[in-house]
Amino acid sequence: MADVGSADSPDTGRFELAALPATELLKGYADGSFTPVDVIEDVIAALEATDAVCNVVVTDMYDSARAEAERAAADWSSGTATGRLAGVPVTVKDLLFVAGVPAHAGSPLLADFVPTEDSAVVSMLKEAGAVLTCKTTTCESGYKLTADSPLSGVTRNPWKLDRTSGGSSGGAAAAVAAGCGPLGIGTDAVGSIRVPSSFCGVFGIKPTFGLVPRAPSFFPPSWGSLAHTGPIGRTVADVALLLEVIAGYDRRDAVSLPVPPRSFDASPAPLDGLRIGVSPDLGYAAVAPAVRKAFSAAVDTLSDAGAEMVPVDLGVSGDILETILQPIGFTEQATAVLARDEEDLARSDAEFRSVVGVGKRFLGTDYMDATHRRAQLRGRFLALFGTVDALVTPTVAVTAFEAGKIGVDEIDGVPVDRHLGWSPFSWPINLAGLPAATVPCGFDEAGLPIGLQIVAPWIEEACIFRIAAAFEAARPWAQFRPRLSA
Repeated sequence: MADVGSADSPDTGRFELAALPATELLKGYADGSFTPVDVIEDVIAALEATDAVCNVVVTDMYDSARAEAERAAADWSSGTATGRLAGVPVTVKDLLFVAGVPAHAGSPLLADFVPTEDSAVVSMLKEAGAVLTCKTTTCESGYKLTADSPLSGVTRNPWKLDRTSGGSSGGAAAAVAAGCGPLGIGTDAVGSIRVPSSFCGVFGIKPTFGLVPRAPSFFPPSWGSLAHTGPIGRTVADVALLLEVIAGYDRRDAVSLPVPPRSFDASPAPLDGLRIGVSPDLGYAAVAPAVRKAFSAAVDTLSDAGAEMVPVDLGVSGDILETILQPIGFTEQATAVLARDEEDLARSDAEFRSVVGVGKRFLGTDYMDATHRRAQLRGRFLALFGTVDALVTPTVAVTAFEAGKIGVDEIDGVPVDRHLGWSPFSWPINLAGLPAATVPCGFDEAGLPIGLQIVAPWIEEACIFRIAAAFEAARPWAQFRPRLSA
């Protein structure tokens, strides 16, 4: 199996400004090597080329992006640029509101919906001077772990076009992987940042529940008690910068955390003194052999970086999908479309209708029993983080499967739930509200990326960035990009 370091060389002939990290763009603006106008034109060209083969854009904002880039260029030229992301291009998943821009949420029923206000995250991006380039693809209401929807069609993986990008933030991850600008905003309720980031070979983080505000947005929300908003990028430093910008309190979000501004050190340093728990399967998950092999090598890399790697057993039961996640998540999905009648829902994705149907059959007692079990699961993580500083697992149990499918039915001969069973490492972290990131850690025999998940205690994103930066220094991945052809 190929290592990150032995992947194909990047396609160095096209869209080089679009592929630069945000930190490098800011340096280039400061020293006059290029301007935000130069970068935005390159990013738009890259998005158009990638969208033609991968289907990553729902709604473009190219005209407004050009206007914002011109303003940013003038500010840099006059020495008045102050925003932390001044002139940096960022994509926004179509589950977030941008005032005056359609917000479809992957649903044909929202084909004409245009919000009149920005989501808090979008307001923060604008205040920081970011240039919003497009709304990226998602599945309907973010209900599954691919970015395919009846409104926008199938989103494909830039590493191999017959494979899925993963989702539901699949357009964001695929665009970043293909070099269409350095950063994207995604959301994650059962793995929707980490799964596509793993499948597309980029870095994504799901912050602590409530660290990044979600309002205003669709209401009632799907995955209401599970969904996080967070950044996707190619480098640890870029993602740390973006998270610093969007983390903050907003009283419109009932779960928003009133914590002071965050600062994250993305400088690589030894991991001496850090105890990291290791679980290749959480005690119950089926895992593809290529993923196990890459995970084992990643654990060795962290050990070489100075961390003490400690095998751990959370004691998690293999039935938590059925007894905790489905009664909570599927009920919340059903509630989000409660006002729709059957004629409305007939226009929705068939698998989405199935999830809604299951959700409607759960009783209030089922939901509350699952909530109590969820608290017990959280307690297991509390106990774990009394003994270790962080936890690593594979990000996903498989690599990217066939585009257009919802999932796989078995892993290494073991039957799994094709909706969520192949991503057993992501949604337990959402149930606990913990921060978690994925870093690229290898490739399978087909050249498809594999991710390493890093989980930390609540509000300890800094620990994740410390581990990720050390891993990135030892196993750099950002210089490798997929080669796209129409």
